[in-house]
Amino acid sequence: MKRICLLALLLALNGARAQDPAVEERLNKLDGYVKDLIAAQADLQKRIGALAEELERLRNATKHNGVAATQEDLKRLADAVQEVDRKRIEDYEKIHNELKDLAKALAAPAPAGRPSGGSKSKPVRPAPPATDEPPAEKGYEYVVQPGDTLSVIVQAYREKGIKVTVEQIVKANPGLKPDLLRPGQKLFIPAPPK
Repeated sequence: MKRICLLALLLALNGARAQDPAVEERLNKLDGYVKDLIAAQADLQKRIGALAEELERLRNATKHNGVAATQEDLKRLADAVQEVDRKRIEDYEKIHNELKDLAKALAAPAPAGRPSGGSKSKPVRPAPPATDEPPAEKGYEYVVQPGDTLSVIVQAYREKGIKVTVEQIVKANPGLKPDLLRPGQKLFIPAPPK
């Protein structure tokens, strides 16, 4: 049954082709276009296959060799390394010069009026007056420095031979709160009785 239908259809098409030469011409043109499209598709498939192979080859090359760098990339990297090295040398020279300056400062004798030889945690304090005689008001004026406590001030005076206690300083400075000393604050340090 199928063969008969197919045969009838072919005869009808042949009859239609024979009857109308314009339809025949159009069918030939369409047939040509279809063949061109099939050929173009086959060509594109070949090109896609070639590109896929090339891409796979490049992927394998980068897996085995790492990321490839251009000459320009290498030059930029070399310039960056030279700049880092130059800055490292500059930093080294600055540190070296600062160490020299610190060494000179440490080797120089302590300025007069300052106690010497204290520990690193204890800041250097202005020393009490070098005279053995206290001023007329029987004491000394002291300006509080950053980090000062009354016990640090007492120790600085004792190192100069002036025996004074925290209690004596608190008593000589009415309203003084020992835990709230502030830099620049003036304290009266009483002279020890003779």
